[in-house]
Amino acid sequence: MEKGYSFLFVRPPGDVIAPNGFPADPRPQPPVGPKVFRDAMDIRIRVFCEEQNCGLDVELDEDDPRSWHWVCYHATREGQLEPIAVVRIVPPPHGPHPNGFNDPNEEPYVKLGRVATLPEHRGKGISRLLTEKALQWSFENRHEVSPEWRGLVLCHGQTSVEKMYQKLGFVTDERLGRWQEEGIEHLGMWRQLRDS
Repeated sequence: MEKGYSFLFVRPPGDVIAPNGFPADPRPQPPVGPKVFRDAMDIRIRVFCEEQNCGLDVELDEDDPRSWHWVCYHATREGQLEPIAVVRIVPPPHGPHPNGFNDPNEEPYVKLGRVATLPEHRGKGISRLLTEKALQWSFENRHEVSPEWRGLVLCHGQTSVEKMYQKLGFVTDERLGRWQEEGIEHLGMWRQLRDS
């Protein structure tokens, strides 16, 4: 599966991506931030904003400057690297869950989100592979991602891809309920990463 694919990430890009705060333009001119981040935003805009009709004004958010952004690239016949899939890893801390559920004893967790693959590359297991690579690297380098993090991962996923996350070892948490984000139903799922 990995032949012809490359997986790159960018560490949290910081305020350079939104120097004037939020809301911020996800397509600033001239472009700002590291190339991998710009590629991640391009995929997110194409999938979430153009395909799924989510608002462009909310795609770049307050979590982006502090998050790890992973991109899968596909080698074209011409030898170019085409960005085709993205995931975002948001380190702790996090605010309350969308339904207001709050567990004061909840251990620190990272949030997996903004998982997207361009339509012409779906059905090949790319999102699963990219997610596994991102989570594995994050866990192996947890001291860099967040010193207090011990491997708990939360995914706020679209209900339409719940089965994909289940195949990745995520378990739906009914306490978090279901909620709408940009008119799309979401749910919360957890996975505990462990040393192998």
